[in-house]
Amino acid sequence: MEVGVYGLGRFGYLWAEILSKKFTVKGFNRSGERKTPQGVIRVSEEELLHCDTIFLCVTISSMEDVLKRISVKIKEHTLVMDTCSVKVYPARIMRDLLPENVNIIGTHPMFGPDSVKHGLEHLPMVLSPVRAEEYQIEYWRGVFHDLGLKVLILTPEEHDREAAYTQGITHFIGRVLEDLKLTESRIGTLGFKKILEVIEQTCNDPWQLFLDLQRYNPYTEEMRRNLNISLQKIMDKLKTDA
Repeated sequence: MEVGVYGLGRFGYLWAEILSKKFTVKGFNRSGERKTPQGVIRVSEEELLHCDTIFLCVTISSMEDVLKRISVKIKEHTLVMDTCSVKVYPARIMRDLLPENVNIIGTHPMFGPDSVKHGLEHLPMVLSPVRAEEYQIEYWRGVFHDLGLKVLILTPEEHDREAAYTQGITHFIGRVLEDLKLTESRIGTLGFKKILEVIEQTCNDPWQLFLDLQRYNPYTEEMRRNLNISLQKIMDKLKTDA
């Protein structure tokens, strides 16, 4: 099977590298400046769209433009899987913009270059079937399981609701703490060092990913509102508790 990875940015590069251990992987990036992982074949957009399975590793905010570009070129019965960190939005536009004879599974590999330093074992991998045959879902569930990932089948809504209070809040807190200019301290506790790790992991990702996580997940606004309420409660208790 030939697998295509559309987009060789920070995550796409990693994902192509991982998949190349099991498949013939072809990679495409609109900017020629991106490097190609060892074992991955760099191809044109047209050639990539002839792959049996295509992973879209592009920013959430660019998904619509990419889908419009490829929808008129993609071959029948191709399986398309996005890798976005939100699921409701990409599931909807993939269903709306891709031809009906193209199969679709939403995915969210819940890790990145920083979190795979110690391997893939037990890291979460979410599948959100949109328009796919059962055998395709089971096949890819097996592939990801064999890679050591913990595979979860969730609806796009289930994913986004939970992700808002896990990944969304982590990235939000990470950016807030970065703005405080926290640095290593000779008296830093283990807990403080963990905080610095959160900052490093979240802020190594592109700013665009942070914006997209907060803007395209329909539940993150509620998360930020509740976070602000909880912060204010604690601030008020500092003033009133004896």
